[in-house]
Amino acid sequence: MRLFVSIAAASALLSGHAAAQGFKPTRPVDLIVHTGPGGGSDVFARIVNNIFEQEKLLPVRANVANRSGGGGAAAMAYVAEKKGDPHTIAFYTPVWLTVPLTSKEAHVQFLDLTPIANLIYDPSLIIVRREAPYQSLNDFVEAAKKSPGQLRQAGSSIQAVGNLVRQLLQKQTGASWSYIPMPGGGERIAALLGGHAHIMVADPAEVKEHVTGGALRVISQMAEKRLPAYPNVPTLQESFKIPNIRTVRGVAGPPALAKEALAYWEGVFERLVKTEGWRKYLAESQSEDGYVRGPALTKLLDESLAVRREVFNDLGIKTVR
Repeated sequence: MRLFVSIAAASALLSGHAAAQGFKPTRPVDLIVHTGPGGGSDVFARIVNNIFEQEKLLPVRANVANRSGGGGAAAMAYVAEKKGDPHTIAFYTPVWLTVPLTSKEAHVQFLDLTPIANLIYDPSLIIVRREAPYQSLNDFVEAAKKSPGQLRQAGSSIQAVGNLVRQLLQKQTGASWSYIPMPGGGERIAALLGGHAHIMVADPAEVKEHVTGGALRVISQMAEKRLPAYPNVPTLQESFKIPNIRTVRGVAGPPALAKEALAYWEGVFERLVKTEGWRKYLAESQSEDGYVRGPALTKLLDESLAVRREVFNDLGIKTVR
């Protein structure tokens, strides 16, 4: 009897160890993004998925699934409902951190999910139409002073970095212009090209084609230093004394993700950031390598949340948590 129990215990231990070491997806994986087609997160997820396929990093197919609405709240709620499901992962941006701060309707907080890895620090471009009279961001601010509330900025959620920068600029300069939230990057670009909006904050990748083609112009950039592609365009901090709100971008899983599944996905993204395709993407997108996982990731996210909370308090934006 003792021998049987010992063998059974050893067998259970070994099978548990094998399960912990051997998780692999067994069905297609959903890559959840909170923007519509053409938005920054959508573009980013599809680039990552292309590298998955090119490098054969997954044993199954992955599909990008758009869950727009609520400035990220809809996507977060969807992922939260997939508790423990290792076949669902999501691409986060800072709005996943800040939406729950300002919205009572956002019942899911980002750290309720399972952070897997941060991948990049995202620069942003401040852009206008080619025909616009503004040669610099200061030109736009001066025009907004002369016509309070008449100029319009296309953006995503009110918690997005573009709107936070707008409010910081308005507070510092006394200018005033309106903000139009739109769910998808394609809609925002169309509004700008069509003259329905006068300015926009965008990811370099989502507007690259229009900037290269000359339909849009870059008048400022939100980055630690001038990007190589725009050496003659000043950074926001060169023109105005407002904080640089660093934009994190990475991937998370549902709540209660098993340790073996978390380890698997950490391994996938560790391999991804070493590929030639990823290095090429960083160079072309002008993004800063921001690969972080484990305890360092928790620290990074806590710090990012603290900076935004401080900005909200400075602007007098009410927080609910």
